Amino acid sequence: MKKRILFVVLGVVILVGALAAVKALQIRAMIGQGKKFVPPPETVTTAAARSESWETALTAVGSLAAVQGVTVAAELTGKVAEIAFEPGGKAKKGDVLIRQDTSSEEAQLPGAVAQVKLTKTIVDRDEKMLEEQIISQAAYDTSVANHEQAKAQADNIRATIGKKTIRAPFNGRIGIRQVNLGQILREGDPIVTLQSLDPIYVNFTLPQQELARLRSGLPVRVTSDALPGGPSIDGRITAVNPLVDAETRNIQLQATVANRAEKLRPGMFVNVAVGLPARQKVLAIPATAVLYAPYGDSVFVVDDDKKGKGGKVLRQQFVRLGDKRGDFVAVTHGLKEGENIVSTGVFKLRNGQAVVVDNRLAPKFQNAPRPENN
Repeated sequence: MKKRILFVVLGVVILVGALAAVKALQIRAMIGQGKKFVPPPETVTTAAARSESWETALTAVGSLAAVQGVTVAAELTGKVAEIAFEPGGKAKKGDVLIRQDTSSEEAQLPGAVAQVKLTKTIVDRDEKMLEEQIISQAAYDTSVANHEQAKAQADNIRATIGKKTIRAPFNGRIGIRQVNLGQILREGDPIVTLQSLDPIYVNFTLPQQELARLRSGLPVRVTSDALPGGPSIDGRITAVNPLVDAETRNIQLQATVANRAEKLRPGMFVNVAVGLPARQKVLAIPATAVLYAPYGDSVFVVDDDKKGKGGKVLRQQFVRLGDKRGDFVAVTHGLKEGENIVSTGVFKLRNGQAVVVDNRLAPKFQNAPRPENN
């Protein structure tokens, strides 16, 4: 009985050892195959680092302001008798916006005019009597003073009627109505906003160290999210503030740009680029070719495989980047002109990887791209 149990245990041990040996041989064979495995080359698109001359520009965030903008308000107390404008419409200089009730002044005006005529007649009569020395000089002076006072009273009534007929002070776009018919307006009560939109001002600031390069007349390029996919708007600097902000050490500038379509409105923020006369020579590559990382940005240079069968391999090259223009970014250090680099999909690549170049599906990179929003 004991011998039979011993044989069974011995058989089990031999079986386990045989299975372990077979498994070890299989694992060793898999490891050998893994060492001999060569991954297939990755298909990539490439672009050459090229030398370009870029416009030197200073960028800032600006705010739009109307060349002329005002909230039209009542000058005198009175009841609104007529509203002569449509909210959101256009107004020309001198157009009537509202009329206040002037019935009281219009009733007083004929009497004042009659008084002017009467005092004028008295002055003419006293002038002849003075020449004949029938009246004194003092009496004549009193007649003249009464006439001037009557004229002033009539002019005051006319001025009151004019002030209660509120007109547009300049050409512009009318805002939202803030009054109603029959409403009693007090002095200074708002009626409607009026904004001149074409052209329009762009106010922005730049650091004081840039002051030596700034002057009136420099071109500016304005872009905004209010113009999705549309072209930028060009203008020029029209004013440089002589005072530097003591807190921020920034200089305030004002540019004037055309706004014929009136898509830009006062109060909006815009991106401003001031073009400087000097141009800079840069080495430009597509921005999608850069592998951004906290420890340093890099690109993959496509080199000939001198150790293999004459294919292409990647060499990871760390670079230092400069300004950006559209789809391109400038390289200030790390690359040479003419070197071919991988232009897309760099996040999935590694140093020394074999690649195959196929530029049939390579995107078109532009300095001023206009992406479609459809």
